[in-house]
Amino acid sequence: MKKILVAEDNDSNFLLMTYVLKGHYEYVRAENGLEAARMVNNDESIDLVLMDLRMPVMDGLQATKVIKQKRPHLPVIAITANAFDADRERALAAGCDDFLSKPVAYQACLELLAKYLEG
Repeated sequence: MKKILVAEDNDSNFLLMTYVLKGHYEYVRAENGLEAARMVNNDESIDLVLMDLRMPVMDGLQATKVIKQKRPHLPVIAITANAFDADRERALAAGCDDFLSKPVAYQACLELLAKYLEG
């Protein structure tokens, strides 16, 4: 089963993501960007990162840059409540491969994950 790192500091948003992922993918959580970067660095079995952009300690943009330096081909999908074009552009410029808006739609999320994980 493919393994997804969910980088999300908000408990209710993480709970929503577990509802989407359960039964489809294995998942682990990082509660800030620094923890996410460390987990990716220490766990080669992570197949994709769902990255909240606004987190404490290190934001998702900084964490994505760090992750992409070590594992440039690891898909990172930005997740944010701010769905403005400028946010999308910043996420892609930081190295994110794609973008989801909160609240995350169940089917749209699974389809996007399949695009990166199922070929």
